[in-house]
Amino acid sequence: MIQTISKTITFDEFVAWYPENSVHKYELHNGVIVEMPLGTGDHSEVMGFISGEINFEIRRLQLPYFIPGDCLLKPVRDEAGYQPDIIVLDRTALANEPRWKKESIITMGSSVRLAVEVVSTNWQDDYLVKVADYERLSIPEYWVVDYAALGGRRFIGNPKQPTISVYQLVDGEYQISQFRGSERIESLAFPELKLTAEQIFRAGLPN
Repeated sequence: MIQTISKTITFDEFVAWYPENSVHKYELHNGVIVEMPLGTGDHSEVMGFISGEINFEIRRLQLPYFIPGDCLLKPVRDEAGYQPDIIVLDRTALANEPRWKKESIITMGSSVRLAVEVVSTNWQDDYLVKVADYERLSIPEYWVVDYAALGGRRFIGNPKQPTISVYQLVDGEYQISQFRGSERIESLAFPELKLTAEQIFRAGLPN
């Protein structure tokens, strides 16, 4: 990550600051605006593959869900704001979102069916900070896709290996399941999804 402004600001100040039509992506971390690095080619392929598979499942089942082009997620605490790599929204819940129509801002976890972060060098944010914020916001399902095994050993094991960590909200707390190799991902939002960890890691490319 590249820190851009050192002054501590609020979420609303961050929204007011955000450059219109910016080619860069920014998040607010502990009151500090951070420019997110461009993903690698592999990172982009993994993101695109997951988005495509989820979109196919949404169309197949005719679910009232969609993946927005732009979306800013406001956690409960006022000094953070995130743009998940992939976020699946429930169209039927957006009528209750006060800032969606004009600002593409999500403030309630009930509007989100699934959030996905594809791990890059700032893996601590995905495994530590965002897990806590998404849990507190009551986002029902959150995937951490660590295709390059960058995360700490306490998160993905020793020796480290590519892992998908799926956090699902149970009685207000995240329960974690992990998937590797040929194991099929188990999703609350998409229980019929036929997708293995290895397929995601290979970004859908043939062996």
